Amino acid sequence: MRRFLSPPVYKPEQTGPEADHRYRSLRLQVFIGAFIGYAAFYIVRKNFSMAIPMLEPFGFEKGELGTVLAMNAVAYALSKFLMGAVSDRSDARKFLPLGLVLASISMMFMIVPISMLGPEHHTAALVLMGVLNFLVGWFNGMGWPPCGRIMTHWFSQSERGTMMSIWNCAHNVGGSLVGPMAVYGATWFGAWFYGADTQSYFLIGTFVFPSVTAILIALVAYCLLRDTPQSCGLPSVEKWRNDYPKNYSAKQEEVLSTREIFMQYVLNNRFLWFIAIANAFVYMVRYGCLDWAPTILTEHGIDLKSAGWAYFAYEFAAIPGTLICGWLSDRLFNGRRALPTIIFMALVAGFICLYWLFIDNLTVVTIALIGIGFFIYGPVMLIGVQALDLAPKNAAGTAAGLTGFFGYFFGTAILANTLIGYVSDHYGWNMTFILLLIACLLSIVFMAVTYKEEQYLAERNRSHQS
Repeated sequence: MRRFLSPPVYKPEQTGPEADHRYRSLRLQVFIGAFIGYAAFYIVRKNFSMAIPMLEPFGFEKGELGTVLAMNAVAYALSKFLMGAVSDRSDARKFLPLGLVLASISMMFMIVPISMLGPEHHTAALVLMGVLNFLVGWFNGMGWPPCGRIMTHWFSQSERGTMMSIWNCAHNVGGSLVGPMAVYGATWFGAWFYGADTQSYFLIGTFVFPSVTAILIALVAYCLLRDTPQSCGLPSVEKWRNDYPKNYSAKQEEVLSTREIFMQYVLNNRFLWFIAIANAFVYMVRYGCLDWAPTILTEHGIDLKSAGWAYFAYEFAAIPGTLICGWLSDRLFNGRRALPTIIFMALVAGFICLYWLFIDNLTVVTIALIGIGFFIYGPVMLIGVQALDLAPKNAAGTAAGLTGFFGYFFGTAILANTLIGYVSDHYGWNMTFILLLIACLLSIVFMAVTYKEEQYLAERNRSHQS
């Protein structure tokens, strides 16, 4: 497997107009491959949260299902960090499709504990659901790191905020399709598998239909992706664009050992730790709102189809919000990521208050979810970009993996899934909204610590302009 995933050797470097044309063409091709490939990971990522309202009639409680849901986040957190280090030493063209296919197969088998074990074997069904959700999360962790590797090798720092804001919309495109695919997949294919048993139709729409779609997309992504410019006989993107960042050196083009990546460039970088902690609270808000939206809405008398479209609105609203946030960070804030993150998280807090105060009004709740989705994904994206900015590009996957580990293990698994699941059971939804507002405040505090470190970017841009 190590030999299969090894990055391709560098080819002799081409120059001249033909090489420039080829560089531009390949950058677009690779970007499209990374976009659709990463979007497909989200088609087979958080499907279990859509299934939770349909599983409660089977005798499963929210606290139990929240724990199962948390297995996905725990595995993703570990995988994004550990597999991030592997991805820094792997061929992104093979690494991403492999993870997508394995995640899809794991998601497809989620119907087994529900339809074949069910409430008659309550404990066994919960354990198997937890194991499968862990595998889904683990293989999903193979999605972001190779994309981070691609983006740092094919796009330079001064354009990275804008390009990654566009690429980051991939998970909103994929995530926004989960609700409609669950509804229409059940409608189109449910009778084929379950006949008159309409209660089980959701299994096809939620788990099987998205999985088959994602496997097909993995094949397309493999055809489009390339590892690095040098593996295609092209110069580094910094050389090609004459755009060298503060911490650039020729060593960044080498494949480092795992020890070098961790000890020299990741674990001793205190600013990476600050943004990792901030990321935990950003992710608590992100998934605290997203994962529990179908359950909150159905408990307040809103049908599952409307809840699915509200879920869609939350994800889809993130696309313009992310694009605007990335553009602002590059153009208005001169490549700085902390300040726009702080501003957007303050606006998220305002929409959470609206969500809380008008919880029984579908129209206002949908507007609130659109507002949260619009503003939360900018900080999600910018923290990832800031991690790439703070580490050399041959350690990009590991640096982003550290922030991702905090986001998914602490922010999602422990706080958003497990804590909110049990708090909602024992203290009601009002307390969960208070927790989400506290998380917004703490994310702002920890991002503010990194503000001063980024001032050199503004100074560099001013010197370039003069």
